[in-house]
Amino acid sequence: MDRIPFGVSRLDDIIGGGAPPGSVVLLAGQAGAGAREFLFTSATVNGLAHTDPEQFDLHYGEVDDRAEVPDEIHYVSFTDSAAELRREIAYTMSQELVDAGVEAVTFEDLSKEYFQLSAIPTEWYTHRTQTITDLGQGSDRRDVLEALGEYFNRHAQGNLVVIDSLTDLARIPDEHLDWSDISLLVKGLQKASRHWDGLILVLVNEDALTAEEMGSLMGAADGTIAFEWETGGSERDRVMFVREFRGVLSRLEAEDIIRFETEIHEGGFDISNVRKIR
Repeated sequence: MDRIPFGVSRLDDIIGGGAPPGSVVLLAGQAGAGAREFLFTSATVNGLAHTDPEQFDLHYGEVDDRAEVPDEIHYVSFTDSAAELRREIAYTMSQELVDAGVEAVTFEDLSKEYFQLSAIPTEWYTHRTQTITDLGQGSDRRDVLEALGEYFNRHAQGNLVVIDSLTDLARIPDEHLDWSDISLLVKGLQKASRHWDGLILVLVNEDALTAEEMGSLMGAADGTIAFEWETGGSERDRVMFVREFRGVLSRLEAEDIIRFETEIHEGGFDISNVRKIR
C-alpha cells in the first residue's frame, strides 16, 4: 500500500491515490471555509467503502491501484458525543450517505477528560448529576493527553484517525498544559505514525491561533492543507491549497497546480475546479 485515500475523489486522483501511509496532516482553515467538512467527508466516505461498496463506487469511484482504504476509521472529539457528531455530519452530507458511512466509524468522546478540570457542571458533559461516589473518584481521573495517547496506541496502526479539533485542546482549561505540549503532541504523533503506517488528520481553526503557533504546528506535521475564503466582487468562494506535504506537494508543483476551488454539497466536501499557473 502506497497511499491511503482522503475520501475526496478528485483530490485523491490528482495526488496518486491519497496520502502516503504514516502521515500526520493538518487541516487548517478559517471558520466555515471547509476544513471540518473535509474531515467529515474523509471519515464518512472511507466508512462507506466498508458498509456499502455499491454506493461508495457511485459516490467516490474506483480506488487507485496504489491506494487502499483503511481497515478502521476512528473519530476523536474533545467536546462532542457520537450522537452530536452524527447530527453535525448530517448537516453537511445527505442523510443516506451519513447513515451508511458512519456505521463504520468509531467515535471516541474525550469530553469527560477535557472538561474535568474546568468549572463546567459535570452533568453538562456526562449527562448525569455528579454523586458523592464520583467526587471520591476525582483523584483517579485521566489526563486528556494520556487518554488521547492510549487511544492512539490501541487504534492508530494502519487506520484512519481524525482529531476534532486541536484548537479545542489548545484552549483546554488546564493550567499545567501550555502551547509547547500541544506542539510536542503533534511532533510525537508524527514520529509514531511512521510505525503505525496509517493516516492521522488533525483539524485546526487557524483563526484561533497566532502565526507563531500555527508555524510550530506546521513544522511538526507531515503536511498542511489550508482552507480559506476568497472574496471576488460580491461573492465569497471557498478555496483549498497545500502548504506543504511530503510526497504530495511535489506532484502538485509538477502539474503547476496552485490551489483548488471547492464546494460543499450533499456528497460532502468536493473540488469544483483546479487552478494552475498560467
